[in-house]
Amino acid sequence: MSSELTNLSGQQLLFRQTGDPRDVLEWAPFSPQAPAAGEVLVRISAAPINPADLNLIEGTYGVKAILPAVPGIEGCGIVEISGSDDFHPGEPVMFLRRASTWATHTTVPASALFKLPPAIDLVQAAMLKVNPATAWQLLHGFSALNAGEWIVQNLGNSAVGRCVIQLSRDLGVRTISFVRSASVADELRQLGADQVFIDDEEGLAAAKTMLGGAKAALAFNAVGGESALRLMKLLRESATHITYGAMGRKPLTLSNGMLIFRDLRIRGLWLTRWVENAPVEEVTAIYQNLARRVTAGQLVQPVDGTFPLSAFQDAVARLDAPERAGKVLFAP
Repeated sequence: MSSELTNLSGQQLLFRQTGDPRDVLEWAPFSPQAPAAGEVLVRISAAPINPADLNLIEGTYGVKAILPAVPGIEGCGIVEISGSDDFHPGEPVMFLRRASTWATHTTVPASALFKLPPAIDLVQAAMLKVNPATAWQLLHGFSALNAGEWIVQNLGNSAVGRCVIQLSRDLGVRTISFVRSASVADELRQLGADQVFIDDEEGLAAAKTMLGGAKAALAFNAVGGESALRLMKLLRESATHITYGAMGRKPLTLSNGMLIFRDLRIRGLWLTRWVENAPVEEVTAIYQNLARRVTAGQLVQPVDGTFPLSAFQDAVARLDAPERAGKVLFAP
């Protein structure tokens, strides 16, 4: 197989120390690694910039990178050279595990790949691993929901929040989504959101009035602080509150009475743990389901723009643009 790589050169982003991505990331050429038996060389089509990627570079993520490191927990591509009978050149694939996707090529074990439908949009497929699966696990991994029940979530305009809305719509589950700006409400309603409120005390009061005494079965928290507490106040007795992110960088505030008198269940979700520990058959079945929905246009994540690896400074800067309207991706 090494002879097939003679004229193949690649590019990648790497960091040799942790810190601000704009300061520590480097663009560099490299020689893609020939796949051994059971491995696959993939040409990257697209790879999103996720908060977890930035946290890894900053050194604040739950696991530490072995330096120097190439970021990229998510992405998709086309099989270039295969050392596995399960994958063949030209097939579109998604990475199930961290695969250093901020590059033009990467070589991974075949077990780290999921074969995609041929007709899937590759930019949408690049975002399939994290946000849709997180939304699916939030809705299915903690409590059995019945059609017509309510769930509540903050950061409703996030990629996960939008996936929750679209999946809930198809499941017949009703959603209350709290957002930071009223300007996104109509857009979320078009996706299938039932109710959208501003994430403050007035929004909480409006949600209580709308519910008219009903309570939510599940709450999905990606902010923390007072926002997380507001979600708890909308839950029914013995309901479950799940934290999957901490964009507000504030800890949960929880009164003793929430636990003692209302028996709330406080849980957390880290998708990586599920992917690594769940039975292979379960992981495969769920991603097949989600991939079908993406291919059919039933599960869509907004894209703000794509950038070549060499323009990483512009890509990272775009994340803070107030007018940004979706995911920023590298498209080597």
